[in-house]
Amino acid sequence: MIKWFSLGFWELIARIVLRNRILMLSIIAAITVFLALQWKNIHFTFTEANMLPDDNIANVEYNAFLDKFGEEGNLIIIGVKDSTFFTPKAYAAWSKLMNTIKKNQEVDLVVSLNDLKKLQKNEALEKFELVPFVDESKTLDPKYMQTIKKELFNDLPFYEGLLFNKRSGSVRSAIYMDKKIVNTKARKTFVLEKLIPAITTFEKETKIDLRVSGMPYIRTLNAKTITDEISIFIGASLLITSLLFFFFFRSFKATLISIVIVVIGVMWSFGFLGLFNYEITILTALVPSLIIVIGIPNCIFLTNKYHQEFKVHRNKAKALQRVTTKIGMATLMTNLTTAIGFATFVASNNNLLLEFGVVTSINIMALFFLSLLLIPIFHSYLNPPKERHLKHLDRGSVKKFMDWILRTIKTNRISIYVASVALLVFSIIGIYEMRISGSLIEDMPKKEAFFQDIVFFEKEFDGVMPLEIMIDTKRKKGVMKLSTLKRMEELETAIEEIPELSKPISIVNLVKYSKQAYYNGNPDYYELPTSQEQAFILSYAKNATANSKENLMKSYVDSTGQYARITTFMRDENGDQIAKIEAEIRKKADKLFPKERYNVIITGKALVFQKGTGYLLDNLLSSLIFAFFLTALLIGFMFRSFKMILVSIIPNLLPLFLTAGLMGFLDIPLKPSTILVFGIAFGLSVDDTLRFLSQYREELKKNNWKIKKSVYATFNESGLSMFYTSIVLFFGFSVFMLSSFGGTIALGGLISLTLLFGMLSNLMLLPALVLTLNKTLANEQEFIEPKIDIIEHSDEEIDSLTTDKK
Repeated sequence: MIKWFSLGFWELIARIVLRNRILMLSIIAAITVFLALQWKNIHFTFTEANMLPDDNIANVEYNAFLDKFGEEGNLIIIGVKDSTFFTPKAYAAWSKLMNTIKKNQEVDLVVSLNDLKKLQKNEALEKFELVPFVDESKTLDPKYMQTIKKELFNDLPFYEGLLFNKRSGSVRSAIYMDKKIVNTKARKTFVLEKLIPAITTFEKETKIDLRVSGMPYIRTLNAKTITDEISIFIGASLLITSLLFFFFFRSFKATLISIVIVVIGVMWSFGFLGLFNYEITILTALVPSLIIVIGIPNCIFLTNKYHQEFKVHRNKAKALQRVTTKIGMATLMTNLTTAIGFATFVASNNNLLLEFGVVTSINIMALFFLSLLLIPIFHSYLNPPKERHLKHLDRGSVKKFMDWILRTIKTNRISIYVASVALLVFSIIGIYEMRISGSLIEDMPKKEAFFQDIVFFEKEFDGVMPLEIMIDTKRKKGVMKLSTLKRMEELETAIEEIPELSKPISIVNLVKYSKQAYYNGNPDYYELPTSQEQAFILSYAKNATANSKENLMKSYVDSTGQYARITTFMRDENGDQIAKIEAEIRKKADKLFPKERYNVIITGKALVFQKGTGYLLDNLLSSLIFAFFLTALLIGFMFRSFKMILVSIIPNLLPLFLTAGLMGFLDIPLKPSTILVFGIAFGLSVDDTLRFLSQYREELKKNNWKIKKSVYATFNESGLSMFYTSIVLFFGFSVFMLSSFGGTIALGGLISLTLLFGMLSNLMLLPALVLTLNKTLANEQEFIEPKIDIIEHSDEEIDSLTTDKK
């Protein structure tokens, strides 16, 4: 026991692991089985991402709107633009399609041409009645169908922009799903198993192409694409990283060991998702692939060290022990900084990012322990490496590249600094060209049919992204006061003058339609009633669809009559202008609605998304500063030197600036997906810094605190591993460019570029800075560490480490 405590910490770990191999494997197997049992708790998200914290004012106002009017994202629209649509055959198929959809219990209401209702005055009952617009007995007559078309486009302005586009002749149906199931699995079942097959049948019968959109439809197909891509990412990342591993080491057994380790890591990642009851989102779907991409470099680093040690003394047991004792701390620190990079998302106060940060950080540390335990254990059961497995240590092309870098560091450091400053200036110029994107659909799969359908509705109906204005009259039944309706009409007129927005829809439209109906459907009377007309016309309107499922009023006035809703739509391409649009509406609303009598809220999915992007951007800097601070603490703990903290941060700042600059020049906007790049890339890039400085710390002690000798020895010792791991990370993250989501493509491509820049920066700028900023002879007091007596063991003692306890 005394002997054990006389060992260094990592020597103690190596002894425990190698002397208790069966026990360690049993513990890992038990954890794997436990986490595999948690897979049953995994479920996919049925809501879209919300980047704002729950207590943010934009979220509070949006939730207040939902409390009054329910889920706004329950509308599915089916559109058509075809000259043959108003023919008996096409109409019959359309009517059949709509009736099929209407029969589903998931559907609350269908507003379509075949069962379109128009208001008709009933003088005897003093109310408006909803009567069928189409006489089904005449639909086989082509002339009647043309009459219907003419009447729809010319005499029913209430439905313009809602069901038809008068200019282009396009027509659409509105399908309102049951709000209770919009965010449940039933939505997915309805869209994939009922709606899409019915639409496919119509298209086959008529040869007419239908366009489908709406948030329930988009979210369902988005989720399906995410699910399909998880297996693609896992397979591609495992294939590419494994091939690279084999290319480096030329060993099937070593490659198989690394595959086993990352597969266990992937199993654990799914297990932690189930254990924490987290949903599979567009971010957490990336975690298994991230585990593979980050796990293989761990295996490379440890396997490379094993080969280096074995080449020196040809003793397998000693080499396996020294893998842990020599680079255990360096591997811990590098994994810790990577975990910190992801953990910074926890500080965002956003559930989506918090879950992503938590599960990724935990799995990265779990991977560290898996690698540290399994690589020595598995290799202890195998034969020692053969000569061909060690050739990579002296591979010609890689060695020439590394020798060139070392010569540049020794003889021409000034060129490294000049190049770094030039790249920094280039980056700053590019940063000034960066823009922020407010687009909701920019990251969606552009090759998918549903994206083309979104573009169709954007063009034909002036957008699909809802912007909502909720007006609180501060008294019950205040909405139906003529003075309130006139104020709303004036606000709607102002909204129509904003070119980025569509024609608004509200209770005002229904009241205007009521007056038109009162005057026998004459479209010239589509206007608000006068003060003399209001008493009888508004009473007709209130009774029009009382207690009816088809009550058009209930979507735009709450049950108390205190709250009204104005809905307009915005083209996605105008997402960048949403702050300006909100300001214009706010200015007009404040003028029309005195605050002592009204409260006006501007909200909607598009606005919440744009504010979420801004919130993420505001938090990016603070998250990065937090990551820098934690990294500085780690470096300070290792070296007790402020200069070394600067040396560690500068080489990792430059790649971030370069990436930001390229985003500006290539017109890649800041959006939720690209904002995440910087925190993730910093956490991964700083790994190489920690590996280099950890090894440098060891070399200083071995070389009597001589700076130059220690830096060159560190480069020879760790440079190759840094190169290998960075190449694997580069190609590993490039896998995400196989995605059909623009955000995932940008995430993978930008992180890959940043890591490539980071590798070059850490291989060239980092050692150059160490040589420049330190004296010829390091001050031993700056590198104080606890004194530990290290006992050198005989080969017989080391061989006994691989003998399991009986």
